[in-house]
Amino acid sequence: MNFSLYIAKRYLFYKSSKNAINIISRIAISAVVVGALALFIVLSGFSGLRDFSLQFTNVFDADLKLYPSKGKTFSLSETSEIQLKKIGGIEAFSKIVEERIFLQYRGKNHIATIKGIDESFKNVIPIDSILFLNKWLVQNRNEVVIGLGTSQKLSMGVLDFSNLLEIYVPKPGTGQILDPANAFTKRRVVASGMYSVNQDLDSKYVFSDINFARSLLNLDSTKVTSIEIKLLPNANEKAIRENIESLFTEEIIIKNRVQQNDGLYKMLNIENLFVYVFVSLIAAIAIFNIAGIIIMTILEKRKDIKTLSSLGLTISEIRKIFFYKGLLMTFIGVLIGLGIGIAVVMLQEMYGFVPITPTLPYPVRLEFINVLIVFVTILVLGGIASKIAATKVSEKLIS
Repeated sequence: MNFSLYIAKRYLFYKSSKNAINIISRIAISAVVVGALALFIVLSGFSGLRDFSLQFTNVFDADLKLYPSKGKTFSLSETSEIQLKKIGGIEAFSKIVEERIFLQYRGKNHIATIKGIDESFKNVIPIDSILFLNKWLVQNRNEVVIGLGTSQKLSMGVLDFSNLLEIYVPKPGTGQILDPANAFTKRRVVASGMYSVNQDLDSKYVFSDINFARSLLNLDSTKVTSIEIKLLPNANEKAIRENIESLFTEEIIIKNRVQQNDGLYKMLNIENLFVYVFVSLIAAIAIFNIAGIIIMTILEKRKDIKTLSSLGLTISEIRKIFFYKGLLMTFIGVLIGLGIGIAVVMLQEMYGFVPITPTLPYPVRLEFINVLIVFVTILVLGGIASKIAATKVSEKLIS
C-alpha cells in the first residue's frame, strides 16, 4: 500500500487528541454530504422538469418532418408517395398543409394556424392522447378540431351547428386591394372536437381535412407544406434521410424532433448549465471547509511531520498524506450524499411526497449521468481544496 495513503487513512479514522478538530472534521464531511446531496437533487429535479416539458413534443411532434427549403409548399407526386412508402424504417407518414388563418365566432376573433391533415395522421401522431372532448374530425367534411385555448378565447364549444366558426385566409395575389370583401377566402365550419396538449399549442392549431385546407388556400392536390414521418423503433435515421432526399427534385429540409424544437432544447440546456454552475459554486464554498480542517491537522501533527521527514519522506510525500486525507473525506462525503440523494429521488418518483399542485407531484428523474456528474464535480472540488491546503507543509514548518 502507498505509505502516504496509509498514514492519511490513520489520520482520518483515528480521533485527534484535540476534540475541536474531531468536531470540525465531522462538520467538514457533513458539508460535503450536503453539497453532493443538494447538487444531485437539483440535477435530478431539472431532469424531471426537462422530461415533463418535452413530453408534449414527444406526443405532438413527428420523428421526422419535411419542409420546403424555399417558399411555403412543395410537390409530392403519386410516384414519390409510393417510393416514400417503400423506404425501410418508415412506419407511416402524413401529408400536411399549414397556413395562418383568422377565426371569428360570435363577434370574437383569434389568429391561429390551420393544419390540414390526411387520414394517415392518426398513424403518425397518437390523436387519442391529445383529444380532449368529443371526437376527431371526419375526412371530406367541413369540420375542424380546435384547441382548448382557442375554445376559451372564443368562448366556443363543439357541435354548435347554430353558430358556425368562420375561417378567413388572405387570397394570394399582387396589387392594390380595392374591395376588402374580396381580399379573403372565407369558410364556415363546425368544431367536431377539441384537443389539449399544452397552453401554447392549444391556442395555435386548428385541425382540418387536408382537402379542405387546400381548397381554402387554393392549392392543387399535389401541394403540401410539410410531411410528417413516424419511424420504426431502432430505424437508421441517417439512411432514411438520404433515401428521402433522393426522392425529391426540389430541395427540402428534414428535421428530427430535436431540430423541430431546437429553441426549446437550447433553452433547457442553458438553464441546466446555469443551475449546475450555480449549485456547484455553493457546494464549493461548503466543501472548502476541507481545506480548513487539513490545515488544522497539519498544525497539530507538526511533530509527526518532523519525524516522517527524519525517516526520509520528502516534502512532496508528506504533502500527499494530507492531500489524500482531504480526498478521502470528500470521497466518504460524496458517497453518503449520493446515497441519500438517490433514496430521496426514488421515493419522490414512487410516492411524489413533494407536490407542485395537489394532483401533480414534482417531477424528478434518476439518471446515471447525474450521479457521475455529482461524483466527479464534488471529488474535483474536494481535491482542489485538499491540494491547496496540503501546500502548507513546507521546509520552514519542518525546520
